[in-house]
Amino acid sequence: MKKAAEYIKQQKKEITDSWGEAVNREIKASRATETLLLHNLLPNLLEDIADVMQRQEGRTNDLEAEECREIIKKSIDHGRHRATSWQYTVAQLIKEYIILNRTLTNMLRSEGLYSVDVSVILTYTLETSMSHSVSSFTDSLQEMREKLIGTLAHDIRNPISAAYFAVDILKHEDGEERLKKLQGMARKSLLRSVEMIEGLLDAISVRAGEGITLNFSRDNIMNVVKSVYEEAVETYSTKVNLETNEDKIEGVFDGAAVRRILENLLTNAIKYGNLSQPITISVESKYPKVILSVHNHGKPIPSQNQHIVFDFLKGDKEAFGKTKSWGMGLAFVKMAAAAHGGYVELKSDEKTGTTFSAVLDLSANQPGKVRSKTNVEK
Repeated sequence: MKKAAEYIKQQKKEITDSWGEAVNREIKASRATETLLLHNLLPNLLEDIADVMQRQEGRTNDLEAEECREIIKKSIDHGRHRATSWQYTVAQLIKEYIILNRTLTNMLRSEGLYSVDVSVILTYTLETSMSHSVSSFTDSLQEMREKLIGTLAHDIRNPISAAYFAVDILKHEDGEERLKKLQGMARKSLLRSVEMIEGLLDAISVRAGEGITLNFSRDNIMNVVKSVYEEAVETYSTKVNLETNEDKIEGVFDGAAVRRILENLLTNAIKYGNLSQPITISVESKYPKVILSVHNHGKPIPSQNQHIVFDFLKGDKEAFGKTKSWGMGLAFVKMAAAAHGGYVELKSDEKTGTTFSAVLDLSANQPGKVRSKTNVEK
């Protein structure tokens, strides 16, 4: 069995390549995964299997879970990764392990290194790895569903609050023009709430690697920006400025998603910024890209935490000063920006304050509905 272990260690690349080719042939979802990410578990798993073989030489009946401690850790990470990979399923995850068992068996047999003891080790280690990967996959998928639902529920508060504010300050003595403006504000906000409730139902059916459904259409993005700005001026006591040289920026985008991006960034600026100083929304066009930014003064985000504030599965579990979260909405901001062919940026320091930016590509999509991805790297 030691010879089999040595062979596995020496032939890790060949085994990985052979397995990868078979996975790409037989598992459709793997074709949307970069080769490096597809192979993220395998080299270390092969090393661990070989180590178990060497330790268990002549005593395969004594196998216990403790022997697979390292395998279990890596398998949990593997399952979690596959849950964020585009449209992976439990069946496809299991198929990966079936293919690996077949690949190892065939290669060891071709070298005359396959035996009953080798078979026992392979079966035990691969079944252990597979069971923990599947468990991690299903747990992570449920966590993603809960977070998607949570971000929508979180964001619904914005339009409902705006509608409540508009209704609450309605006064007949303010005049017909003022009444019509506030009624329109309340109506639009309630319509957005209904759309988000539909999104909650949509999030329940999410599959691995998927986020929410976005509805793209061609329009002037400045209409959305100005609407958010005007509502912010009406709603917040803190001074809000809009800085832009643009009046019309046409392209294909999801207006509701763009609104939620800005509303989330504004909410965070109000919640964590210095309210004695203004908050600034800025729009810069470098067509087909547009940069939407929100800046606030006040205590910066600690530099060691800046890289995880947008993380979908862990960002809101970290502490930021005296608060425990910069809001679930930041995960949505990152996801929505990526769905628009863009990305997010964060600059935060004591001297200049904090600026969140969403860079969107207004030519990245065609009109219609698109399911967003959760596995956004940048």
